[in-house]
Amino acid sequence: MPAKSAAAPAADAPSRAPGSGESQVQRALKKLGLVRDIDFALYLPMRYEDETRVVRLVDTRDGDTVQVEGVVTECEVVFRPRRQLIATLDDGSDTVQLRFFNFYPSQQKQLAPGARVRVRGEVKGGFVGRTIMHPTVKAAGTPLPLALTPIYSTIAGLAQPILRRAVQAGLARAPLHAIVPNPMMPQGAWGLREALSFLHYPAPDVAVATLEDHSHPAWQRLKAEELLAQQLSQLQARRERAAQRAPALRAPVDAGSLHAQLLGVLPFQPTGAQQRADREIAIDLARTQPMHRLLQGDVGSGKTLVAALAAARCIDAGFQCALMAPTEILASQHFGKLVGWLDPLLAARGLRVAWLTGSQKKKEREAMEAIVESGEAALVVGTHAVISEKVRFRRLALAIVDEQHRFGVAQRLALRGKAEGELEPHLLMMSATPIPRTLAMSYYADLDVSTLDELPPGRTPVVTKLVAEHRRDEVIERIRGQLAQGRQVYWVCPLIEESEAVDLRNATATRDELAEHLGDAVRVGLLHSRMPTAEKQAVMADFTAGTLHVLVSTTVIEVGVDVPNASLMVIEHAERFGLSQLHQLRGRVGRGAAASACVLLYATGDSGRVGEAARARLKAMVETGDGFEIARRDLEIRGPGEFLGARQSGAPLLRFADLSTDLLLLDWARELAPRLLDRHPELARQHVDRWLGTKAEYLKA
Repeated sequence: MPAKSAAAPAADAPSRAPGSGESQVQRALKKLGLVRDIDFALYLPMRYEDETRVVRLVDTRDGDTVQVEGVVTECEVVFRPRRQLIATLDDGSDTVQLRFFNFYPSQQKQLAPGARVRVRGEVKGGFVGRTIMHPTVKAAGTPLPLALTPIYSTIAGLAQPILRRAVQAGLARAPLHAIVPNPMMPQGAWGLREALSFLHYPAPDVAVATLEDHSHPAWQRLKAEELLAQQLSQLQARRERAAQRAPALRAPVDAGSLHAQLLGVLPFQPTGAQQRADREIAIDLARTQPMHRLLQGDVGSGKTLVAALAAARCIDAGFQCALMAPTEILASQHFGKLVGWLDPLLAARGLRVAWLTGSQKKKEREAMEAIVESGEAALVVGTHAVISEKVRFRRLALAIVDEQHRFGVAQRLALRGKAEGELEPHLLMMSATPIPRTLAMSYYADLDVSTLDELPPGRTPVVTKLVAEHRRDEVIERIRGQLAQGRQVYWVCPLIEESEAVDLRNATATRDELAEHLGDAVRVGLLHSRMPTAEKQAVMADFTAGTLHVLVSTTVIEVGVDVPNASLMVIEHAERFGLSQLHQLRGRVGRGAAASACVLLYATGDSGRVGEAARARLKAMVETGDGFEIARRDLEIRGPGEFLGARQSGAPLLRFADLSTDLLLLDWARELAPRLLDRHPELARQHVDRWLGTKAEYLKA
């Protein structure tokens, strides 16, 4: 039988917090996501303080956070070196100085000489003796709590005592009965109410580290239920999609088909991985249930060709296909490739590729919208403009979303909503950020996944070098060497303009500096997100054509830019970039036959050192070029929330379980979810509602 938690204080939360209006507290609670009683019950402490015992000063050591009780012997306000309140406390075994830089008259009165008080804080040594800075102060003799004191994450306007009372009241009211039958739970699991009560008010003899690192047995029940809710919601979403209907795209692939003709005009042979992904997609498209597939592959693995083959199958069946990319640069790269491959083949059929972006002139935009609506545009490529209200498709059957993690749920839903009648379009999502197995098992459990795990022939490995900022001149000399061989160079900067907060060189200054060092014969261009679209396109066209030798850019060139003659990339302040972003940027070189390199130029700052997380990112970049290994390490460094861009996608994040340590529980949840949904569908619904509430809706997009 697991140990019981200490008794919690009585649940007597006032309906109106003292000194503040109820609406202010309610607004603050809602900002924290605390609305339902179960939300409060599941809002667990981030750490704990031990106020259950009083210790003697003589038994404490410097650095200890302690609670002591004694008599105030002195108290005065001094002005050395600034205004502060200093009191001396004697507990009979030793004395300690209490120091406050911010204080109220009531605190000064509370610490009048002769008063007996209980204080809590960190004891520090110093040349004036032992000190506690800004301790909490209570009247001596008040009853000691029986449990550790929970400290919750909070926001401005919501003090800990108010939040504690609200959580305590919610915990008392929340229906925490077992929804999942106990025989189905992992063996030895605690009851849910028992586990939550313990974690909110743990007994003082428990090892606090096991509470804060989620390794205590009480956490296992929460982790198991959370993982089960996630797996159930994704399984429900998959089954709901299975009940929907989509056009069955079953056109024969013969010599006269667009699919066969596209393969015939390619100047290269598709890789085995590309052929496998094409077959997997073909099987999905032939079904009457909507495809919901993720095409993942490392930078340069050939996802655009697979997308083009899928589009060809759709067009062969007499339908339209839409491809949406997050930026105009990426969309235009796709457009250029797809037009080159497909336009001549489509023209023979009286069809076209349409281009839609927000920056188009009204006349051009309306012309494109007209050919989309008429059906003449068999393939529509663009940015968010593809899902604007004015765009009407004649027969949309396949939607392809590139860099899917950059789009919100509502945008993906809007694209799906462009199909006619009751039919859903098939959905193919592409990502150049490979998904580690543990994430695929949890966050992408509702997706079918095709993986491009081999690079097309002709791609050269990229050598990655770490170079400190003080060797900047050597890097510029290396650029001269590449230019002398007829190659081109990227130089990536993290900011557009100087910031007072961070000492970073801006892109404009870097362009000017490189132009000065490299001389008039070298053309150095500039590309950043604030430039007008036409200007950006002109710069990229010059760089692609080779008339621009060095391109200084912000991260707008992170994805999609394909210039085979570029053989060197310099990433300035590489320590400030994310790992997957660094890997994406590196993928812009090595796209031709020439030996290529990526120089990570890093600065150490005032400390003379790079931070731990940044060091881990830079180390990973030097050690591996494998996108799957990069993704695994990125997950370790950042965690799933940042990795998935889940703040934008809306996917419910795991709050308690850890994919790196709880794989056995994840396997249990994956195995139980279909059984529970089949045998006890109402219990499954209740369980998902308890844990995810409205967040479960996001998984249906």
